[in-house]
Amino acid sequence: MNVPNTSITPEERLEILRSYRKLLRAAAGMLQSQDVRQIRKAIETTLDKNGVLRLPSGKPSVLHSLEVARITVEEVGLGKTSLICALLYETVRQSAVSIDDIRKQFGEQEANIMDGLVKVFDLYQTNASIQSENFRKLLLTFAQDVRVILIIVADRLHTMRMLQHYPREEQETISAEVSYLYAPMAHRLGLYSIKSEMEDLVMKFTNRDLYKFIAKKLNETKRARDKYIREFIEPIKEELKKQDLKFDIKGRTKTIHSIHNKMKKQKVEFEQVYDLFAIRVILDSELKNEKADCWKVYSVVADKYQPNPRRMRDWLSVPKSNGYESLHTTVLGPENKWVEVQIRTRRMDEVAEKGLAAHWKYKGVKGDRGLDIWLESIREVLENPELNAIDFIDDFKLNLYDEEVFVFTPKGDLIRLPKGATVLDFAFDIHSEVGKKCVGAKVNNKNVSIRHTLQNGDHVEILTASNQAPKQDWLNVVATSRAKTKLKQALREIQYKESEIGRETLIRRLKNWKLELNDQLTGLLVKHFKYKSVHDFFRDIAIERLDVVAIKEFILNQSRKDQERELAENAPAVRSAENFVTPPADSEENNDGDVLLIDKNLTNVDYKLARCCNPIFGDDIFGFVSVSGGIRIHRTSCPNAPDMRSKYSYRIVKAQWTGEAGGSYLAAIKVVGEDDIGIVSNISQIVSKELKLKMRAISVESHEGLFEGTVTVFVNNNQILSSLIKKVKGIRGVLSVSRIDGVSS
Repeated sequence: MNVPNTSITPEERLEILRSYRKLLRAAAGMLQSQDVRQIRKAIETTLDKNGVLRLPSGKPSVLHSLEVARITVEEVGLGKTSLICALLYETVRQSAVSIDDIRKQFGEQEANIMDGLVKVFDLYQTNASIQSENFRKLLLTFAQDVRVILIIVADRLHTMRMLQHYPREEQETISAEVSYLYAPMAHRLGLYSIKSEMEDLVMKFTNRDLYKFIAKKLNETKRARDKYIREFIEPIKEELKKQDLKFDIKGRTKTIHSIHNKMKKQKVEFEQVYDLFAIRVILDSELKNEKADCWKVYSVVADKYQPNPRRMRDWLSVPKSNGYESLHTTVLGPENKWVEVQIRTRRMDEVAEKGLAAHWKYKGVKGDRGLDIWLESIREVLENPELNAIDFIDDFKLNLYDEEVFVFTPKGDLIRLPKGATVLDFAFDIHSEVGKKCVGAKVNNKNVSIRHTLQNGDHVEILTASNQAPKQDWLNVVATSRAKTKLKQALREIQYKESEIGRETLIRRLKNWKLELNDQLTGLLVKHFKYKSVHDFFRDIAIERLDVVAIKEFILNQSRKDQERELAENAPAVRSAENFVTPPADSEENNDGDVLLIDKNLTNVDYKLARCCNPIFGDDIFGFVSVSGGIRIHRTSCPNAPDMRSKYSYRIVKAQWTGEAGGSYLAAIKVVGEDDIGIVSNISQIVSKELKLKMRAISVESHEGLFEGTVTVFVNNNQILSSLIKKVKGIRGVLSVSRIDGVSS
């Protein structure tokens, strides 16, 4: 392939050639010589026509396309059609090749997918972060051909891999979006390795210190961990060989993100996380023998090491809805350490690693309808035009559920629902009319209410009544997207009918009083009685929550005021000079002493430090425009930051500390250690005498020889807080010290 020297350096030219050759090797046997010639011509046309378009990372965009195309083949497992679309994405974006050209050269499928990819790009041009109505349009594009999702996931993965070359603000925006949307989506599509890498990279750019800390700890313990894995595996290997099973067995360390989650969930330090790694047994087994062979391996493992019955997961009998099949167990290994063991076949492993693409490859295997059902449910949500943007996002996220329960209909059919689903969810899953009329159910032959939460293996028979109607509080009962969507539609229909009845009632009563209802009067009434919408106003009249007599009194009072105003306007204006004072000129506040600089274009801004993360001078921060108009300052690692950046990026403003630290900031640390009578005194000594800090509060609780304390202090900056944490960690008997996000002032 001849890469023209248009605006590219010799090094970039070599990099493009290398990437192109790697792609051809990955796609060996997939592309015909004609395809290769057409792709090469299209790429060269792009470079010749427009020069090189560069990404924020500074790299030529064509290099990004080559890498994304390789990911779609090697890591996602897609075929020729998707490869061509991923590769030609940039050429179409730069108008070097049109969709019609793609249709003529490659075919209808490629043109349709490319059209979807271009629509997604257009959304990103409108707004860097996918949100509100753009989010709906994005999902509509995805729903047309699922390969659009898979190519965009590959695109986001490569962007995350190159994120260190992007500006800091873009790193945070892209990371928030990947965390909020694309990592859960990759998980839902069964792309577990991509999902894990995305989560790790998000943490690397949003919680850098903790990411580096865990990575360093993993590196320090690698040798001991590898030795333990070898010792654990050896006896299992020998026994499996005796059983004449063909297999691979390996150990893998849990991801940094999952270790961090365990530390948070279990409220422990790194050293106390017991299952840092998992053992995976992958069998070469024929389709008809897969289950039996997996259970043979389980038997061998359970004979060698004591299994924990609470940590048994059987996704062989009933696979996950994204096609995932595996047998998981946790056993007590040498040195009394818990070890997770995953047992699967080569086919199951390919489905687990490559998700949807491998799932299609093995079409016909039990469980292959799960993803089709999921995509159908997404389309169902998309087809509801009345759903507002925020509800839409919430409903979509419900479709990304992971844990599931399986229940049976009276006929013995298996129904799959998310964990936490209720009787009402089950009723709406059967049919929306059954859901609307549901009054309860018989679960395992016992009468239960609509709120009853279903468990694995329940037999459910829905009970209905003709006079039952949906109620607003049912929205708090249902857990599935389908039920929420159908329920909202039913409630809107009821409310619309009630609103029409209220309107007719008001028109009739006003006519009796010789008054007429028009749009202007309706607007005044809605505003006076403080209703959000006209529908709510008329509905309250229908259900007699608003008295029509009060409306009559308001109209008559308004008429009197109008008459008085007319009289006053016609009278001569008179103004007294007594006690008259010249109004003072507006004075500008001097912002030179401000410790915070908020955006470059804003002055005299009212800001407050957010309580959810309590930023301190020196922390990485950003501003968030609150509903009241002021600015809330948050740490970039605030637990709420990903949600704010994803849903409300238009309300994010830049913020940074300026000058020197001034004033004092409230901060809190959590201390865990061995219960000792002098521990509080030692902590107080460091706070008050060594560091000369003002302590606001200290509270300590003891339990079974351990204490857990919270120390709240005033500090000038985050360096002083770091110094405090370091010194408290040095106290004898202290096991861990960590900063607490939320501190009440």
